[in-house]
Amino acid sequence: MTITTPRAIDGNLLLEALDDADRRLLAPHAERREVERGDVLFRAGDDVSHVTFPAHGCVVTLVVPLIDGKSVETATVGREGAIGGVVSQGYLPAFGQAVVQVGGPVIRIDADRLAEAKHASKTVRDLFVRYADCLLAQVLQSVACNAAHTIERRCLRWLLTLQDRLGTPDLPVTHEILADMLGVRRAYLTEVLGRMQREGLIEIGHRRLTLPDRKRAEAASCECHAAVRHHFSEVLGAVYAPGGRMVAVDAVEPDKLKPPSAAVTLRETVK
Repeated sequence: MTITTPRAIDGNLLLEALDDADRRLLAPHAERREVERGDVLFRAGDDVSHVTFPAHGCVVTLVVPLIDGKSVETATVGREGAIGGVVSQGYLPAFGQAVVQVGGPVIRIDADRLAEAKHASKTVRDLFVRYADCLLAQVLQSVACNAAHTIERRCLRWLLTLQDRLGTPDLPVTHEILADMLGVRRAYLTEVLGRMQREGLIEIGHRRLTLPDRKRAEAASCECHAAVRHHFSEVLGAVYAPGGRMVAVDAVEPDKLKPPSAAVTLRETVK
């Protein structure tokens, strides 16, 4: 279904940050669809012809599959971002694959149409350049985290990142999914989660994990989660609610990001 009104691309913070004139450049080319957990949006080697914007509670992870069947998460993207052809004009082979971890709505825009909007609007072009920098920062920090930090800290980093995108302490994550994201055996991860539960850092439920005390989880995690959040704030003007959820980004130029400009909507910080 083709969307023709600026308001119809609501649900993704990047798109919501644009003013009506810039949203009109993209809205006629946007398509909404629902995705489910486990859906693969693209695989390594696929030509990526569309940019996909997760909306509302949808979360997609970028993973690198390994030859032994394992895969390792490199970035987690929710309604604050986009995947596929974010920097290029699309139609380049993907290096990794994008897997839906939490189902929900997504907005797809043809990469060529997004490139045209970037050419027509300095604001659109600047916003996506800054978002691409933040996405790269997340990937680089994930690489450093996987190489240098314990499994417990890596686990907390991933759970906190997911909570930032969902805004709830109850996270729809199974042991199997988390083991896949961290690149470890499920039996080993179960032992780790058991220790973390005994320490009061997490609670284990049916097909979900809960962070009962976010501040304690942040203190026990490594510096990687906080470093990425800080970069999103500095470069993209990200605004976070008290519970940790990212609720807005800013489309204005970087030198106007401190304090957040009037373009930022804070309507959700009170939720």
